[in-house]
Amino acid sequence: MHLPPLAAEIVFYIGSFPVTNSLINAVLVTVLFTIGGLILRHSLQPVPSGFQNVVEATLETLLGYFDQVTGDRRKSVRFLPLVGTLFLFIAASNWLGVFPGIGSIGRTMIVHGESEFVPLFRPANTDFNLTLAMAVLAVVSSHVLGVAAIGFWKYADKFIKLGTLWHSLRQGGVSIMIGIIEFFVGLIEVVSEIAKMISLSLRLFGNIFAGEVLLTVIGGLVAYFVPLPFLLLELLVGVIQATVFSMLTLVYLTVATAEIEAHGSGH
Repeated sequence: MHLPPLAAEIVFYIGSFPVTNSLINAVLVTVLFTIGGLILRHSLQPVPSGFQNVVEATLETLLGYFDQVTGDRRKSVRFLPLVGTLFLFIAASNWLGVFPGIGSIGRTMIVHGESEFVPLFRPANTDFNLTLAMAVLAVVSSHVLGVAAIGFWKYADKFIKLGTLWHSLRQGGVSIMIGIIEFFVGLIEVVSEIAKMISLSLRLFGNIFAGEVLLTVIGGLVAYFVPLPFLLLELLVGVIQATVFSMLTLVYLTVATAEIEAHGSGH
């Protein structure tokens, strides 16, 4: 029984660019969505049916859940391209990871001077590089919305608090102490933004990687029937983790927008 390593394994190189087994899975999911989008684009009908009906039902379901967070359908529609794409990509990547052949089809390669079996496919979200990239995208997007709405310096003052500190120094007295405290609270907010990226990425990576290890262990011990409940569990975990990641992203975007509106209402 060969337990998967923490790092994704390199299957081959394109020039000097290493192609890992998790990258192959991510590209496969992207290609499937691209093909599905092109098919849908060329077969749109005023009265939906078949594949178009499934897609529209999925989008309406997502928008319904988004409305519970944003409280505004316009915001839900605005955030749908980013949050919806993250949800569908993560869920599809997780589900593809439990398909037959994922982790079992591969080839023997020489790694660090030893012969090892390297699977051709591996769940995309077991690569920390991917989950971290998505987390950075989610958090940075929320700040981009803030900067675009109220300007860079005003938005930065919510974290660095230089403007508040300057006004408190001009007022003197107790205001100076309050300004200094708010300045350091702003620095803590900067640290919390970094913590958001780390927690988002580690949560998704840890759960999917643990599921991969669990399926490998169960499959190595008992080959038939017994692993089926664990496969169903991983399907459930896959959609739960996609929901958690996308909903947290939606919360970040909604909070940033609410803060922007609060600033705007003060003028």
